[in-house]
Amino acid sequence: MNETYKQTERDGRDDESLQNRQDSYMSPDEIIALKANYFYPNTMHFYQNPPHIVKGEMQYLYDHMGVKYTDFFAGVTVLNCGHSNPEILDAVHAQLNRLQHTSIIYLTEPMVKLAKALAEVLPGDIQSTFFCNSGTEANEGALLLARMHTGKKGFIAFEGGLHGRSHLTMSVTGIPMWRIDPFLEPDVYFASCFTQVGMSSAAASEVALEEIQSILEAHGNEIAALIVEPIQGNGGMNTPPSDFFVKLGKLLKKHDVLMIVDEVQTGFARTGSWFAIEQFGVVPDIITYAKALGNGIPIGAFSARPEVAKSFNKPSASTLGGNPVSSAAGLAVLDYMKKGDLCGRSKVLGEVLREGLETLKKKHNLIKDVRGMGLMQGAVLDADAGATVDVVLEEMKKRGFIIGKNGLHRNVLAFQPPLVIEEMDIKEMLIALDETLSALPTA
Repeated sequence: MNETYKQTERDGRDDESLQNRQDSYMSPDEIIALKANYFYPNTMHFYQNPPHIVKGEMQYLYDHMGVKYTDFFAGVTVLNCGHSNPEILDAVHAQLNRLQHTSIIYLTEPMVKLAKALAEVLPGDIQSTFFCNSGTEANEGALLLARMHTGKKGFIAFEGGLHGRSHLTMSVTGIPMWRIDPFLEPDVYFASCFTQVGMSSAAASEVALEEIQSILEAHGNEIAALIVEPIQGNGGMNTPPSDFFVKLGKLLKKHDVLMIVDEVQTGFARTGSWFAIEQFGVVPDIITYAKALGNGIPIGAFSARPEVAKSFNKPSASTLGGNPVSSAAGLAVLDYMKKGDLCGRSKVLGEVLREGLETLKKKHNLIKDVRGMGLMQGAVLDADAGATVDVVLEEMKKRGFIIGKNGLHRNVLAFQPPLVIEEMDIKEMLIALDETLSALPTA
């Protein structure tokens, strides 16, 4: 299914064929060697034989040899509107030509326009926003806001959650491999994930709720907020039952504990609605987001309900938060998503993807579960199948498809494509996945 890149035309300019320019690119081995010399040793990459990606067009990627791949990972749910989307790039280029940066302490139009546009799609009465540069910063800010509003220090988080790489966000992260700071915050209480192997979704969520109730009864007067991803992406596409957040919200309200919903991966049409939490019938006190809002341009933000937002009243600023260029990108993203009904598209195509994965589950014993919503789906393999997952990713790459992996044991195949993906792309990927799984020694 691999194809060679052919010349395309955009804005009247012909791109030189990648095939003709491959000698001007570094080889993958040269890049790996430079990373070994100049990066920290914790830097990693997918694949034993990784491609050098040099170009992206909507749902497609191209390597330095001109090989075309259909992207089913979207830079870990960043490129919801597709790689190098020309409509978004046009808005970014126009802003770059007018004004690149001044800092939020000066008045610029794009940042307030973006905040207003976000208020129109954010859940419930949430409308006040603080812009920053990443999901980590957004979550750090949300946790700080919760402390300022409540006057309490502690937090509740979930096993399997991922919230960032700063000190505080790492402290509330429930995935051991990402908790690398040896001196994490002590005032964090973890509840079991709402999805557990060998348990029904309803049973696992009830266990989690019982644990949270016990934590609240013992420490409620110390806890500022609970932080949660509506779907745990890196944790393995863990998805709670439909009534989970309503029950959770009642528990938190009883003890005056805020709910922070981390939509860094799930936000902006990924699950079939603007934000995944909308599908669970609650409005959080604080919501965080990043990734897809910039479609590859760095941006992050946390937004809050009015009564909570008013507590963020001491001096604070982000030098690049609300930058005119990132704000212009965000405005273009929201406009493109509305015009293309990417929420509806994600829901419909997500059903195609889910049905296909469920069919493969019936055929291949290696797949133990299928989880997720919309175009955020995961195929769960055996807990000890991490090495097999790597083989599957490598073989799928050879067939022209980039997919992801996640889960506490790195045993979950992740499917989070750009939302501009076509139905035929999904069907072709499912055929390739079927062939890959059928060819495994354990098949």
